[in-house]
Amino acid sequence: MNLANEPSAAGLAQSAADVHAARRARVLDHLSHTAGVAVIATAPSALRNQDAEYPYRHDSSFYYLSGFAEPEAWLVLDGTTRESTLFCRDKNVEREIWEGFRFGPDAARDAFGFSAAYSIDELDARMPDILAHAGSVHYALGSSAELDARVRRWLDAVRAKARVGVVAPANAWDLRVFVDEMRVHKDDHELAIMRRAARISAAAHRRAMQASRAGIREYELEAELLYEFRRQGAQSPAYGSIVASGANACVLHYPAGDTIARDGDLILIDAACELDGYASDITRTFPANGRFTGPQRELYAIVLAAQQAAIDATRAGASYDAPHDAAVRVLAQGMLDTKLLDRDDVGQLDDVIEKKAYRRFYMHSTSHWIGMDVHDVGDYFEPPATGPQHAGAVLAQGGDVARPRRTLVPRMALTIEPGLYVRAADDVPAAFHGIGIRIEDDAVVTPDGCELLTRDVPVEIDAIEHLMKR
Repeated sequence: MNLANEPSAAGLAQSAADVHAARRARVLDHLSHTAGVAVIATAPSALRNQDAEYPYRHDSSFYYLSGFAEPEAWLVLDGTTRESTLFCRDKNVEREIWEGFRFGPDAARDAFGFSAAYSIDELDARMPDILAHAGSVHYALGSSAELDARVRRWLDAVRAKARVGVVAPANAWDLRVFVDEMRVHKDDHELAIMRRAARISAAAHRRAMQASRAGIREYELEAELLYEFRRQGAQSPAYGSIVASGANACVLHYPAGDTIARDGDLILIDAACELDGYASDITRTFPANGRFTGPQRELYAIVLAAQQAAIDATRAGASYDAPHDAAVRVLAQGMLDTKLLDRDDVGQLDDVIEKKAYRRFYMHSTSHWIGMDVHDVGDYFEPPATGPQHAGAVLAQGGDVARPRRTLVPRMALTIEPGLYVRAADDVPAAFHGIGIRIEDDAVVTPDGCELLTRDVPVEIDAIEHLMKR
C-alpha cells in the first residue's frame, strides 16, 4: 500500500542540499520565537585501540540538518539573523593523503548551502559573539558533561562583557525535543532512501536463506548478509547482525557466533543495512535444512498471525499501542492453545493479558520508531507543550504530567515484530524447547493502513520453503 502523496518526479529530483536547507529553515522558524541560537555537534571519532579508530559514523540529528558527514564539525543556527554556520576541519592536503578527502570550510559552504563556514579551530573564539544578545541557547542539554561545560564557557565569555552592555542568553532549551519531533515524520527524501535500504536488506535475507544448510556456522550466514549489503551500495549494517541457530534464537540480542546449525534447527536472522544515513530492520526465522517441523510450523503460524493482526492495527488515528495489543492477544491465545501456558495456572485469555503472563514467552514490545537510527528518536507519548508556560504547569502539578500514548499519523515509520521464545523448562511441552521465532517488517503509516517496506523477503511458510528449495 503506497502513501497518498507519493513523491513526484520533481520531488525526487530535489537535491539533498535543498532538503537539509529546508529542515534548517524549520528550526530557524522555531528559534525565532525566542531569538534563539542552536548549537549542534556531530559525533566524535572513537579510538578502537592504539592508533586505529572505529569506523566513523556522524551524529544523526547533525546530519539530518546539515547533510555533512565529516567528523569534527558543528552547526550553529541563529534564529534572529537566520544564518546557518558550519564549523569544520580545514582543507589539508597532507592529511588527505592519509585520511581521504576533506571539504574544508569554503567548499562545504558552497556545496551544502550554509550562510557561512569557518575552521573548527575558530569555534570557541566566535561563539561568544554569536551568543551575545541572543534570547536563548538551544543544544543537547545535559547529553554530556563536556558539551555542557563548553557552552558554559561561551556564556561566561558573554557575561564578562556585561559592563559594556552585552547581554547573555537568559534561557537554555534542549533542542532535541524539537528536532526529534521533526524526525518522527518522514519526508519524501527520507522515504525514498528507506525503501531502497529495505530492498537491499531483503535481498541479503534472501541470500542467507538460500545459503542455509545443516552444518553451516552462524558467522558464515552473517558473511552472506554483509556481502550483499556492500555489494548493493549500503555503507554498513544498521546494527550488529543477529544470526542465531537453535536455542540461541531465544536470546533476544544474540550476536552471530560460531555455532553450527544442526539439521532440524530454526535460524533467526535479525539484520539490515544502513544506506545514506537511514536504517532498515528485518527479522526472519527459517529452518536450516529448508523444511519446518510440525512444532516449528505450529509456533511460526501463531507469530505470523500475530504480526498480521498488528499490521492490520497499524493505521492513522490508531494508538501507538494498538499493534502491540493486537499482537499480544493472538500470541497469548496461541500460548494457551499450545499449552505453553496452563489455563489452570493462568486462567483464560483476558487473565493472561491482564496478568502479563504472556511475557514469559514474549517479553518485548511489538514496535519501535525507525529512521536514521534503527531505534529512532521520537516520543512514544503525545508530546507535551513546550516553553516556559508549560514548565510552570508541570511544576505546579508536582513535576509530572500524565500523557496518553501517541496517535499514529501518516509518514510515521515503525517496526512490527512479534515473537515467541521458548526456553527449555519442565512445565513446557518438550516439542517446543529451544524454539525462538521473530518476524519483523518496517512499516510506514498511511491514511488507511500502512506500507510495508520489507516484504521483498517472504514470511509465509510455503514461500520460505520454496525459496530455500530453489
